[in-house]
Amino acid sequence: MPLIIMCGFPCSGKTRRTEELRAYFEQHTDKKIHVVGDSALAVEKNAVYADSQKEKQVRAVLKAEVERKVNKDDIVILDSLNYIKGYRYELFCLTKHAQTPQCLVYCLTSEDVSSAWNASRDAEVQYTQEILKALVLRFEAPDSRNRWDSPLFTVLQDDTLQFEAVADAIFKRKAPPPNQSTQSQPLSSANFLYELDKITQDVLMAIFNAQKTSVPGDFVSVPGATEKIVLTSTVNMAKLRKFRRQFISYTKMHPTENTEHISNMFVQYLNKSLD
Repeated sequence: MPLIIMCGFPCSGKTRRTEELRAYFEQHTDKKIHVVGDSALAVEKNAVYADSQKEKQVRAVLKAEVERKVNKDDIVILDSLNYIKGYRYELFCLTKHAQTPQCLVYCLTSEDVSSAWNASRDAEVQYTQEILKALVLRFEAPDSRNRWDSPLFTVLQDDTLQFEAVADAIFKRKAPPPNQSTQSQPLSSANFLYELDKITQDVLMAIFNAQKTSVPGDFVSVPGATEKIVLTSTVNMAKLRKFRRQFISYTKMHPTENTEHISNMFVQYLNKSLD
């Protein structure tokens, strides 16, 4: 069943809202509720968020656990910062592949409020002020105009959570159909490998050239694709070529019947790979 993604500053009430959602669904449904979160990993969060590689590993573990638990019968709640839009996009692709709905609950607080709540915690579970400020600066707020952040429920510290609206979003809304990059199709075009090579190379050059005038956060259009590349940071050509090789290897084993889909498939793959 569906995935509910919690999002917000450190110490913004995400775990409290998670428990409220758990209690509501336990009372009003017969579904099993799985909560996936940082606390279950028993990691030292200040050490994790001070090291980008450790943080990336933790995100990967959480994503894998979500992927393992998402099914047709249960509700999964991901209780973590989820502050990187590229990571939220990966989660969107995961639920899209599983053909199950998702929604995002954004616990909106000011930095001052989060800092005060952090200070009120026991010392051993507090964020250091340096780490808290760094995470607030890195935070990429959700935007309901992005399909991976929608439906979006924003809740302030004194608000009552819109339980019925959240339930409607995950139970009454149809799951997005899986896209071409998550479905295997029979190879029917004799020209497929040539098109695959040419199209992916054109996409790479479009990204490389766009970076000369773009800044992180920009959306870049590429030839033949309706979707856009989300530039979270500058990417050198060596890294782009690596992603291209990986995509080509995957696509040779899972070819699409229509080569017109290749550009969008490659864009989706790059957006999942770049964070």
